[in-house]
Amino acid sequence: MSGMPIVFEAGVWTSPTMVCGSLESWGSWLKIATVITLTLSPLACCSNILVVPLDGSHWLSMRMLLEELHDRGHNISVLRSSSSWYISEEPSLYQCFTVSMRGKLGIIEDREMMSQFLLESLEILRDGRTLTAFVRNTQIIRKMLWDTHHQQREFIRLLFEDGQLMEKLRAASFALVLTDPFFPAGLMLAHHLQLPLVYHTRWLSNGDGHYLIAPSPTSYVPMVGSCYTPNMPFLQRLANAVHYLISFKLAGALVYSSYEELCHRFLGPGTDIETLMQRADLWLMKVDFVFEFPRPTMPHVVYVGGMQCQPARPLPPDLEEFARGSGEHGVVFMSLGTIVTQVPADLAAVIAKALAQLPQRVIWKYEGKRPANLGNNTLLMRWVPQNDILGDPRTQVFISHGGTNSIYEAIYHGVPVLGLPLIFDQHDNLVRLESRGAARTLDVAHLDSQQLLDGLTEVLNQPSYREAMARLSALHRDQPQTPLQRAAFWVEFVLRHGGAAHLRPASFGMPWYAYYSLDVALCLGLVAASLIMLTLLALRRLYQALRRVKEKQS
Repeated sequence: MSGMPIVFEAGVWTSPTMVCGSLESWGSWLKIATVITLTLSPLACCSNILVVPLDGSHWLSMRMLLEELHDRGHNISVLRSSSSWYISEEPSLYQCFTVSMRGKLGIIEDREMMSQFLLESLEILRDGRTLTAFVRNTQIIRKMLWDTHHQQREFIRLLFEDGQLMEKLRAASFALVLTDPFFPAGLMLAHHLQLPLVYHTRWLSNGDGHYLIAPSPTSYVPMVGSCYTPNMPFLQRLANAVHYLISFKLAGALVYSSYEELCHRFLGPGTDIETLMQRADLWLMKVDFVFEFPRPTMPHVVYVGGMQCQPARPLPPDLEEFARGSGEHGVVFMSLGTIVTQVPADLAAVIAKALAQLPQRVIWKYEGKRPANLGNNTLLMRWVPQNDILGDPRTQVFISHGGTNSIYEAIYHGVPVLGLPLIFDQHDNLVRLESRGAARTLDVAHLDSQQLLDGLTEVLNQPSYREAMARLSALHRDQPQTPLQRAAFWVEFVLRHGGAAHLRPASFGMPWYAYYSLDVALCLGLVAASLIMLTLLALRRLYQALRRVKEKQS
């Protein structure tokens, strides 16, 4: 060993050849050391996260995010009302803080209110597109929103006046608030506790969440409820602009002002909901531009559309046996979502008659009274594993109401859609899918069995629908990480850095005339007008001088 340098490796004297031979083991030790370092690092420690969710279908996708954050070691606490529809106590996943309510939080928790609203909406739609129908529809929507926001204001009052509960929330040392901004309880609580704020949303109570934070030109960004595509002729662009002014600006002003008294009482003077909403560090937007129409956005918006989608699991034994009996024809799946659990009896009979004439077997998620004309090929179920059914290769068509979660699951699994939109954003969702050639939409208000059967036959037998949906599925899946992983990463990003204020644009808080540069335009206009007047004055003087010279010469 004379002349050979000796080195010290891990407490053992070795030669260079021994060192080279152990490089691979060094790599393994380095990985282990990295894991240990990250685990012990304050940036990777588990954090306490306070979640203020929205019930119904909104909760189903948010719950997936909570599971992911829980698996990453974070402690989750959920603030809910005692009347919650879906949000139950799950100690293995999260701790609950419950606000005792005498009533339900409006239409998001009250199934009876939802059923009544649906019946009234269908009745109005059956009257046609008349002025009377428009007025009636406006009235029932206004009443629904008033009742719901009234209950939400009561929830906020009870929350902030419960000194014991508020003390528990302060003592919990939360690092972040994750909320759905459809209602403002979460953002008000985050402001009160001085915590970073992350939204998980697509809609606000008066429209698309983008409208509040990003440029939204009405020339090619269709309003929710318009059922337009970006290619709007003049009259549609005119209607879209009016729709924006009425439904977003005016309705938003009415909704936000109704919380003004609560803001001043519990958060101090000078606070308002719209300003608080714009202070969020991050928006996890349940949008994928494979499905949504392209539009301007902002750097603190992260797109997580389809976050709840996942590979299908095997069907339960009873469903597997039923689907296996379909043979070469396959299965048709029908669901109208988590909120709409039943439809009027006459509409249910129309649907049942059409389904009975299919050669396919049909799985229908339905909680209403069993239609008398239900076919032997149709299985009614109160609850179904929707993701697993859509992911089964035997599923040929999805008859859907057009809810956001359902649309993304259909895209993920590549199943074409026959749309039966009922309320809210469902019409617009199906317009987007239909414009891609992956769906056909029917008018539920004037539906008969033959129309439904013809629509099903078309989607089943024309390959273009399945091919279009397969293309959307391929585009949606072609991402470096899943939407759920992306959402969890950005939540942890906000946790690591104590917020993300550097992503928030300076446009928030600017007066409207400065945002649109009207003051700049006025200044430039005055300068231009002054230059023109000076030029005209100079030309006038020159003309007068030339005229005097000419008069002297003559």
